[in-house]
Amino acid sequence: MGRGVSVNAPVLTALLLAALSGFLPVTVLASPGDKEPVYRDCVKLCARTNCTGANLRRFQSDQPPYMKLTGWTCRDDCRYQCMWTTVGLYQAEGYRVPQFHGKWPFVRFLCFEEPASALASLLNGLACLLMLLRYRSAVPRQCPMYNTVTAFSLVSLNAWFWSTVFHTRDTYLTEKMDYFCASAVILYSIYLCCVRTLGLRRPAVSSVMGVFLILAFTSHVSYLTFISFDYGYNMAANATIGLVNLLWWLGWCWQNRRTLPYWWKCAIVVVLLHGLALLELLDFPPLFWVLDAHAAWHLGTVPVHFLFYSFLIDDSLHLLNTEKAGVKLE
Repeated sequence: MGRGVSVNAPVLTALLLAALSGFLPVTVLASPGDKEPVYRDCVKLCARTNCTGANLRRFQSDQPPYMKLTGWTCRDDCRYQCMWTTVGLYQAEGYRVPQFHGKWPFVRFLCFEEPASALASLLNGLACLLMLLRYRSAVPRQCPMYNTVTAFSLVSLNAWFWSTVFHTRDTYLTEKMDYFCASAVILYSIYLCCVRTLGLRRPAVSSVMGVFLILAFTSHVSYLTFISFDYGYNMAANATIGLVNLLWWLGWCWQNRRTLPYWWKCAIVVVLLHGLALLELLDFPPLFWVLDAHAAWHLGTVPVHFLFYSFLIDDSLHLLNTEKAGVKLE
């Protein structure tokens, strides 16, 4: 996701990183690479030469269908080609490779701008889908958490879809959808946590929390859409909610460590997320112009889904058996 055990791994990891590092980025207007005069002059010359008249028509007729479907324009192609021209000049002079438009240069594969991150997002989505299907086959519908877990999984799948789309093609729309859907996962993580720890005994609490979170999400998206798309504010808001979610689950795990034999799965997932968060601190130019720290982070979260849903299945079956036995739910 841009740049969730109710924890959605890719989202919460970024939030933990922001809190641990104490660094909340401000809105990025430009990066060293795209501020470079050589790059800007190259783009202007390329666009003037190739993106008008007969040359533009030739570009459009020769453009592969998958490039057209993902919205690559002639000017976009100029930016891509000039980016590598600038990178070559930087390397020839012994300078560090610069970022362009807020990200490192990546080798485009077909229509994928960030192929490794797009593949990792897709794998996370497939892992989430596979484990959702396993959860639904293993847990009866009458389980108290069945609908809540299913809804959380659908929200997560939606977020992974947009993460894949965003890393495939970075546009104004795909960036906003990636950020907004990631925020939705974090907020729904809070709801899932609230339902499991409080709502089963006090349904009114989870209802009030649900209304509050919907209002919070609406306000968050409205501010970013109609007032200012502030990257610093977005990260600060998500980090605050993510840390509340994390501490809430850790407290629940500690409280139930003697009564729930599977509590450790939840705890291990949290520990794994802490470790994976450190990958984002290793901000480096992509290896082979494909694999960067962000992609490595996404790849590392794929196995977390399996342990997370194993925990959810164990916990849901425990709740179902407890309910059938007439014992008060934890």
